Amino acid sequence: MDEDIEDDSALPHDEKTLLPSTLIYPEQLYLLPLNRRPFFPGMAAPIVIESGIYYEVLKLVAKTEHKCLGLFLTKNEDANIYKIGMGDLHKVGVVARILRIIPMEQGGAQVVLNMEKRVILDKAIKGKYIQAKVHYHDDPPAGKLSKELKAYSISIITTIKELLKLNPLFKEELQIFLGHSDFTEPGRLADFAVALTTASREELQEVLEAFDMGKRIDKALLLLKKELDISKLQSTINQRIEATISKSQREFFLREQLKAIKKELGMEKDDKSIDIEKFEDRLKKRKVPEDVLKVIREEMDKLSSLEMQSAEYGVCRNYIDWLTIVPWGINSKEMHDLKKAEKILEEDHYGLKDIKERILEFIGVGKLTGGVKGSIICLVGPPGVGKTSIGKSVARALNRKFYRFSVGGMRDEAEIKGHRRTYIGAMPGKLIQALKFTETMNPVIMLDEVDKMGASYHGDPASALLEVLDPEQNRDFLDHYLDVRCDLSNVLFIVTANVLDTIPEPLKDRMEILRLSGYIQTEKVEIARKYLVPRNRDAMGLKNSQVTFTDGALSHIINGYAREAGVRSLENHIKKILRKVALKIAKEPKKSAKTIVSDKTLKTYLGKPIFTSDRYYEVNPVGVATGLAWTSMGGATLYIEVVRYPAEKLEMKLTGQAGDVMKESAQIAWTFLQSNSSHYASKTPFFEKSQIHIHIPEGATPKDGPSAGITMVTALLSLLLEVPVLPNLGMTGELTLTGKVLPIGGLKEKLIAARRSKLNVLIFPKENLRDFDELPPFLKKGLEVHFVDTYDEVFKIAFPKEKMHGSTLLARAKAHSPSRA
Repeated sequence: MDEDIEDDSALPHDEKTLLPSTLIYPEQLYLLPLNRRPFFPGMAAPIVIESGIYYEVLKLVAKTEHKCLGLFLTKNEDANIYKIGMGDLHKVGVVARILRIIPMEQGGAQVVLNMEKRVILDKAIKGKYIQAKVHYHDDPPAGKLSKELKAYSISIITTIKELLKLNPLFKEELQIFLGHSDFTEPGRLADFAVALTTASREELQEVLEAFDMGKRIDKALLLLKKELDISKLQSTINQRIEATISKSQREFFLREQLKAIKKELGMEKDDKSIDIEKFEDRLKKRKVPEDVLKVIREEMDKLSSLEMQSAEYGVCRNYIDWLTIVPWGINSKEMHDLKKAEKILEEDHYGLKDIKERILEFIGVGKLTGGVKGSIICLVGPPGVGKTSIGKSVARALNRKFYRFSVGGMRDEAEIKGHRRTYIGAMPGKLIQALKFTETMNPVIMLDEVDKMGASYHGDPASALLEVLDPEQNRDFLDHYLDVRCDLSNVLFIVTANVLDTIPEPLKDRMEILRLSGYIQTEKVEIARKYLVPRNRDAMGLKNSQVTFTDGALSHIINGYAREAGVRSLENHIKKILRKVALKIAKEPKKSAKTIVSDKTLKTYLGKPIFTSDRYYEVNPVGVATGLAWTSMGGATLYIEVVRYPAEKLEMKLTGQAGDVMKESAQIAWTFLQSNSSHYASKTPFFEKSQIHIHIPEGATPKDGPSAGITMVTALLSLLLEVPVLPNLGMTGELTLTGKVLPIGGLKEKLIAARRSKLNVLIFPKENLRDFDELPPFLKKGLEVHFVDTYDEVFKIAFPKEKMHGSTLLARAKAHSPSRA
């Protein structure tokens, strides 16, 4: 209520009936405009008046002795009642007397009015509120009814009774009126009858303005007959529909019945109109290219002419739905705050310095050029190192929407470029679906497991990606379903893979390769302490005060249970421990003290360690050399074992699931050593009357790759010289027939594997020195690393007490080779 209410005795805080002492009607009235329907004399109705100018009028009227105001219908239904004058109102209305005022808590009041007689506007009175001089119309006394009026009255009563049978909506009100009416007042009967119809505001106003009793009752009967016809139509619809439906269909057809009624009355639009309006609303919010807009308009014209029951209607509607749901011209506002981006990357990931620097460079360039465009980043690394989560962090740092889908195992190019619309169940490809989901044209889209795509008779999805991932082509990307050009140049694509070998070269050429190596123990401990333990502890409803992990426990989990390159297995073991702790607390919540997980209590949660050592031998015996290998799961140590046994014919045998490349390496190593045995072991003949067996342990695991050449030669030499290789020595490098050591890949992963196996003397090819210099210092700490160019250098490191004899084969080859200009 307004603050004036305290001084207003006419508006009490509790309900109060206002009964005037004498029925008087003033010569001038305050006017209250009505938008929807007029009121008729003889009615009582509640009206809600909100705080404002008309609420002030109500307070003024409530203070008067007569308690009367005028209710007049506006000429225009949509008129603003706060900005109208007397000229905007119909001349004839009703005078209403206030019966009761009920204040509302939110302001304003609900007022009960009694409509008493017709009133005609004469002259407007100037003032703050709408006020006018009026005169009143009294119906003539009933007296003796003429035959015509009596016939009209009986006809109205008969029609009302028929309505009662068909439409029980106003049954109680009509029965009360019929029970108390003596039918001697045809004017009152006509007013009451039309007030209960669903006639339009204009029709009702005509009845209100009919002072002549004959005309009034005629118009009233006409409106009642219309109402009766509508009710009969409703009854007919009921009978027709109910005759054809079963019990299971009843609910559906009741809704259809309601639609049919509303459609007959013009109260509701059909589904086609609703669809077209929805599409038009979408177009208003988008900046659609001209060529696309032309197609949409043609399809919408086609949709308007199709019948809703036809099969083509559904196809056409779905096509327009997709065309209009693509967020044409809508881009999320990009953020280029480098400090905030760096903070986000540090929050989400530990280490990965090179990757973070590259992403910050990427954002920095976007800041200068006004947006990140035309870049496709490929993150390559073993599982569990954070490739997918880096994509999410990049999207968060750029303030872009993120959408991820996996292309691993995908065999159908339609998944990328969509189906033709002629197919049943056709839909756009994943790229258009991503735009629909993110509702912007510049999201970050991640294509996971791109190295695991397949191909079949349906098509080659890897080839379909060529257009998508080419910055020069994807600005005119053509989806088979949409069949209109779509600009994907603002999309930032991030691709992930475990290995690059299975990615086709043309596709690889379009991407910028960023390698994510595995984590060493120190990094894993920090990741577990900062990210994995807190995140999973919260997820399981535990608090820091209930469970903690010591650094020793985390190190022991890493060494004994989770030695993979990533941290997924480590997280699973942490979850396993936390689940057991949660169960213990749930069983005895009051007795449970704080649980400290240490390396001593670890066995009670995880059992005995899975890995006792990453090495087969603490000290390699004769004929065994330790190599370093790269796999899709990260780095690993690779043992080469060589034995000899008597045989008539000298022969070399290789086992251990070696691939074609490794078989070639073994053959090259054998030939190289056989041709240079006098150089490295002059006093020992080359395996006379012996068969040599080279084995690579873990025979069930396939092994392949060009980096085991020097390891195989070293193992063979160890057996030939009957001297063990230098302890704690690991090596990697391919060998040529002339003794040249060739560079290898995956240096960081191999270095991490060496640290994990506690190999502190390492041999790498000389051409990999550049890669080694780029590694962080903590990876190199405590290692003795040798970079070699020929096998002679390997020999000196692996067998420090042995001596070579004569000049090297490589030197002889250089001396006898023809000179070049």
